[in-house]
Parts: sequence; structure tokens; C-alpha cells
Amino acid sequence: MTIQEIKNRFGIIGSSSALDRAIDIAKQVAPTDLTVLITGESGTGKEVFPQIIHNLSARKHGQYIAVNCGAMPEGTIDSELFGHEKGSFTGAHEARKGYFEVASGGTIFLDEVAEMPIATQARLLRVLESGEFIKVGSSKVLKTDVRVVAATNVNIQQAIEKGKFREDLFYRLNTVPITVPPLRERKQDIHLLFRKFAADFSAKYRMPTIKLDANAEQILSNYYWQGNVRQLKNITEQISVIERQRDIDAETLIKYLPIHQTSQLPVLASNVSAGNDFSERDILYKVLFDMKKDMMDLKKIVVDLIENDNQLNQDFQPENAHLIKKLYQEVGSPETTIQLGYNNTTPAIIKPNEDNPTQVIEVEETLSLQEIEEDMIKKALIKHKGKRKNAAKELGISERTLYRKINEYNIK
Repeated sequence: MTIQEIKNRFGIIGSSSALDRAIDIAKQVAPTDLTVLITGESGTGKEVFPQIIHNLSARKHGQYIAVNCGAMPEGTIDSELFGHEKGSFTGAHEARKGYFEVASGGTIFLDEVAEMPIATQARLLRVLESGEFIKVGSSKVLKTDVRVVAATNVNIQQAIEKGKFREDLFYRLNTVPITVPPLRERKQDIHLLFRKFAADFSAKYRMPTIKLDANAEQILSNYYWQGNVRQLKNITEQISVIERQRDIDAETLIKYLPIHQTSQLPVLASNVSAGNDFSERDILYKVLFDMKKDMMDLKKIVVDLIENDNQLNQDFQPENAHLIKKLYQEVGSPETTIQLGYNNTTPAIIKPNEDNPTQVIEVEETLSLQEIEEDMIKKALIKHKGKRKNAAKELGISERTLYRKINEYNIK
């Protein structure tokens, strides 16, 4: 069966290479009994891949059971998965088979597996390694022949570091990993999905199909889609039901798109550990570079005006001496240079000519990240009169990191 035939059979829409890769891995691993771990953000459609694996395997005539581990209370999940004996706990009026016993010979899909309690994880590990399990309230060891496919939208490595997920279970589940790409990495598929959902809702609610104009299509493709395919489907349904006008323009579409909460701008964290030196430096450099670029563009306009207008040049220096002095003081000392760029590739420094104050000298500016960082630390210490706690807060780094930087750069 080809990838396109699989898409048609399971209703998968899209042509991105990352999606095709995920489908191809599912197709290749299906005939085996290897355990598969599917990862991806919420709403990307991870639940279709266990179905592909099951239906393309020799177990397709056996039971297929999907279990949402995050929806089960901690007190009953063991009973649900492994079964229980009569009287094993309050309310256990009769013996019950668990999913692993019922699905023997078939496939069990453990969705949101990272939400599983640690004690249950230990029992699951035993099933994966030996096929053995014990019902709640029993001492008899039972055997099962079941293929396990698991999925999660959680960063497993972080969960392991926090002690919320067993590392040995992760390696046992992750025999074959499949990563489902987020919708924002499948831009060419977004409008295709929108059209499919619009047609479905048109038939469901018996109304004309909504259509997007060119500007609305561009906005749709460039939106972040934090909720992925699930969010796209939800918004398409809202527009289909609410809007009377079936031709949707950009202004109408924007009303239905929530403001994305995950900012793409750099943010200085207040509680940063000493181990995040690279990110601190990266963020600091980014903020400084953006601010410097804005200042350089503004100062370039001022210098161009002065150079190209003789009358302005004559009046500007005496009438604005206090402003020029203030600019020097804000950048640094009166002797400190004012940064100015004449092109996009070679930033420069403009500073007063000591022999002729009405002229300026252009010198090449350094882009050394180390020098920029050292200069900012010095300025922060001067501003706060040597108080490291306040200087560290101003720079957005920890006091411990600042102390190490002071020693590293030998700042007095």
C-alpha cells in the first residue's frame, strides 16, 4: 500500500515531507511487533497512527483498544489496565478483565502515556518486557500477547528529569519513534485542510461552503496554530456557522483567530540558573542588537539631514548642543561614541573630532559578543553603584552568573 493510499484510507490530508515521513515509518513498522512511541503537539492527529499500524499488521483481526491514560483516576487506572479480582477493593463486586487481557492478540494504544502514575509505569514495564501482569487483588501471574503503541504531547526527557517518568520505560516504549509535525510546519497543508473542513461543515449544516480570499489565505497560512489541526477545524466550524457572507476576507478571518500567547520576542527571565549562560548571552545580544539598529536608523536620518542641508547644519549644532550632550551622556560618557550605521552590513561608530568639534570621525565598530556583554555589565555596575544584585536584575541574569562574569572579564 502506497503512502497516498494510506492517506485516502485513513482520511489524512497533506503533502508535507515531514507528514509523509511519519506515515512511511508507521507503514514500515506495522508488520513487526515492535513498540512504537508517537510524539507531537496536542491536536496534530497522533491518534490516527496507531490505527495505521494496527490495520496494516498481522493483528488487524484482533482487538484494538485506545486508552486515554490522562483521563483515568490514579486509583482506578491499574484496575482498568490489568483487571481486578472480586472484593479486591470497595465496589469490586465481581472480577473484571483489564484492557491488556482483553486486547491479547491485538493492539493497545496508550494515549497521553506520560500522565500515567509512576507505580503503574512499573507494571507497564513488566508487561512490555515479559508479557506478564497481575490483576489487582490477585497473586496469580497472567500472560498477554499484545502490541503496545503509546503517544504523548509531553517532553519525555523533561518528565524524566523531574522524576515523573521512568527512564527505563521510555527506552522500552521508544523502540520506534514517530514524530507528528505541528501544523505550522505544514504550511502547504493548511488551506487544504481548511477547504476539507469547510466542505464537511457545509454538508453537515446544509449551507453554502465558505471560501477565503487571497489575503485571508495568507493570514491562515502564516498563523501560529498552537492548537494545530484541532484548532483549525474548530475555527472553520465557527466561521461556517456564524458568518452569513460565504466569501471570507482577511478582516473577517482575523476576528476568529485568537492572539497567540507564545511571544516570539526575546524575554529576559528573572530566575535564570547558572547553567543557562548561552541563552542569557543570546538574549542579551538580541535585545541590544535590535535596540542599536533602531538607534542607528534614526541617527542616520539626522546625519543625512545635517550633511545635505547647509542651513540646517549651521543651526543644528548651536541650537541643539544640550540635546547632543544628553545623547552622549545616555550612551556613555561625553567621550563615548555614538553608534551609527550607513549600510546594512558594516555598522560604524561616529564620534566627535577632537581637533574640530563640528566634524565627526567614522571608525569601524566591533561586533564582538564578548565585548558587548562586558560593556553592558560595566554600565550596569556603574548605574547601580556596584550593587551586584541590582545590576544582575537589570541585565536579566542571576547574581551568581554576574559574579562569574565579573571574574571572567576581570572587571574591577
